Amino acid sequence: MNSISVRALLVRGMLAGLIAGAFALAVAYFLGESRVDAAIALEEAHSHDHGGGEELVTRTMQATGGLATGVLVFGVAAGGIAALVVCYALGRIGRFGPRATAALIAGAALLTVYVVPFLKYPANPPAVGNPDTIGKRTTLFFLMVALSVLLAVAAVIIGKWLAPRLGNWNATTAAGAGYVVVIGLAYAFLPSFDEVGKDFPASLLWEFRLSTLAVQTTLWTVFGLVFGYLTERILAPAARTAPSRVANSVH
Repeated sequence: MNSISVRALLVRGMLAGLIAGAFALAVAYFLGESRVDAAIALEEAHSHDHGGGEELVTRTMQATGGLATGVLVFGVAAGGIAALVVCYALGRIGRFGPRATAALIAGAALLTVYVVPFLKYPANPPAVGNPDTIGKRTTLFFLMVALSVLLAVAAVIIGKWLAPRLGNWNATTAAGAGYVVVIGLAYAFLPSFDEVGKDFPASLLWEFRLSTLAVQTTLWTVFGLVFGYLTERILAPAARTAPSRVANSVH
């Protein structure tokens, strides 16, 4: 792929990320914000500080402008990065077309960037978690993200290296098993946090965490579908015209 094609796909990846972010924003607003409000109400009900200092950012602004800015900016940034990964992966991970490659990369991003770290360090609503450990928990979450992504890349490289010796299926199975084993060791040895109060409703915690998972699933699913379509529109015409040029040169 030349630099013009990469630039075009990067722009379309950011556009697809923006569209995906809009869908994820709707899910976050309608599924997640009510759970956040319920958690804040519980936090205020159990708080011993009734001074109620002045809010720098109102809850309404957090639930609208703040939420929209965060989700849309993340969607655009993630879409641009994923587009570059798709550019590199096209033709290198098997005989997959643009749509299939985009879908595979989107699914891999959802799994490695969110689901795997989420299973070890799930999201917490307000009133859950010790404020004194928030820095440590944040650091460990991003460490888990980096570890998951690097191990996934290593698994792909090892799988391609083993393919000539074991065959594609066995090589993929072996590399995937290695990824699962190392992630399992990380789960076992990295510290865990059990900071949910006894009076916090388990159903509310479960619903909040499911809503965060739904946001990420929506984001990456929509991105994979939209970017796959846009990518195919760019690359498929070139693929179709190539045989005709060859035929014309023969005649």
